[in-house]
Amino acid sequence: MGEYALISVYDKEGVVDLAKGLIKLGYKIISTGGTGKKLKENGIEVIDVSDITNFPEMLSDRVKTLHPKIHGGLLYVRGNKQHEEEAKKYELPNIEVVVVNLYPFVEAVKEDPSIANAVKNIDIGGPTLIRSAAKNYESVYVVVDPKDYGELLKVLETYKTKNLAKNNDELLKFRQMLALKVWNHVAHYDTEIEKYFRKTFGGEKYPKLLNLTFEKIMDLRYGENPHQSAALYEDIDRHPSIADAVQLHGKQLSYNNVLDLNSALGLIREFEQTTAIVSKHNNPCGVASDDNLLTAYREAKSVDPEAAFGGIVALNRTCTPDVAKEIIKTFIEIVVAPDYDEEALNIMKKKKNLRIIKFDVSKKPGPRIEYRSVLGGLLVQDNNIKLYDKLEVVTKRKPTEEEMRSLIYVWKIAKHVKSNTIVLGKYGRAIGIGAGQQKRIDAAKLAAMIAKDYSGNFSLKHAVMASDAFFPFRDGVDYAHSLGITAIIQPGGSIRDKEVIAAADEYGIAMVFTGVRQFRH
Repeated sequence: MGEYALISVYDKEGVVDLAKGLIKLGYKIISTGGTGKKLKENGIEVIDVSDITNFPEMLSDRVKTLHPKIHGGLLYVRGNKQHEEEAKKYELPNIEVVVVNLYPFVEAVKEDPSIANAVKNIDIGGPTLIRSAAKNYESVYVVVDPKDYGELLKVLETYKTKNLAKNNDELLKFRQMLALKVWNHVAHYDTEIEKYFRKTFGGEKYPKLLNLTFEKIMDLRYGENPHQSAALYEDIDRHPSIADAVQLHGKQLSYNNVLDLNSALGLIREFEQTTAIVSKHNNPCGVASDDNLLTAYREAKSVDPEAAFGGIVALNRTCTPDVAKEIIKTFIEIVVAPDYDEEALNIMKKKKNLRIIKFDVSKKPGPRIEYRSVLGGLLVQDNNIKLYDKLEVVTKRKPTEEEMRSLIYVWKIAKHVKSNTIVLGKYGRAIGIGAGQQKRIDAAKLAAMIAKDYSGNFSLKHAVMASDAFFPFRDGVDYAHSLGITAIIQPGGSIRDKEVIAAADEYGIAMVFTGVRQFRH
């Protein structure tokens, strides 16, 4: 009967040239529906699947290739005596090559998310064909990626012209690679279908079995340390995404660069007013806002200019030449902004290793699931998009209007600093940021130390304080008073809240509870 190649593709790019190449190598082409029609229109002789099965396509084309003659032709093991005898008895075609790609389910439901359209775009025959072919990879070449067409023809030509045995190690390795792509492709396809119906039908938020699928965006320069490899993957139906960032200049990103970039973007998106932040090791070390972006950047950098060395700059306005000139005065790893003046780009490109990133920081993420790996497993949680439940004044003295604006400002910053966190500042500027301390009082002392070292004209007197979690003791309030702090914002919820509030009243400090803790580990 000869050797057959079965071709049934949704994406028809390159399929005509592939079919012509296969015919030159002696294969007969079996095809279906739209693929068969396209091949015939291009002068290629095609055997319809129904001519093999003696059974028509039916049920609105839902059933085309689901037939024992097709799957028998894919699954019988060449060289197996019993299989060979049954193949001969039942006249099973020797289908040696299968080229299939699937209905674009993800793209289809993005365009029309109705259940009817989703069901219409669930491919049944395609996945079944490639599963059968991949199971029998020792005998069958199965291709799901059009990028592999050229390599397939090259390998088959070598196999035919050199008369290589099918079990040749090189040929076997190639078929294994193709089969592995099939399992990856089908797993992704099925997971996307499950995700759609879980969302549509309202399944469990945290199911017993968690199926995830992500698309690789890029290999990274290295991992957390140079001896570790790393790559960046994207949850393809979740936007905005870190993968939306466009790199305009500079070295390839590393794992730490992406983490730092993610952290900086999280904070800069909290602010509507013109704002600049300087971030380092997943923590902001400077934040400031001003009508003038250059002023905002200079003030942000001045919060802790030494920490700014080797950090990230994030802006929420177009980077202008004057800002670019100021940025390159310091060694900065990454600059991210929604856009850049051409002159500003040219100025910063003088620093050949400076990574310049364009990202629309105005897009705020909605509710989504976050994942974090732990030893042998995965932590899963809602993302943190809540700033506060309500702002409740719990002291005798209410904050002034200016103090309340300042409290909300520093609270936004505290949300994005590693715990335990204390942030000191005034509206429009952080003054001291104490990050990642085991004791809350030490976080306050660190923030004060930074403020005293670098605050310049920004006195701590009349500044405000934000604490990402409750004060377990009154010592934090006592220390705040010693600094000249006039108002404090914190979640509340400690068994010693009354003692802490009493301390604030004793000093005339206004205190506001948010009802929301902002731990960041």
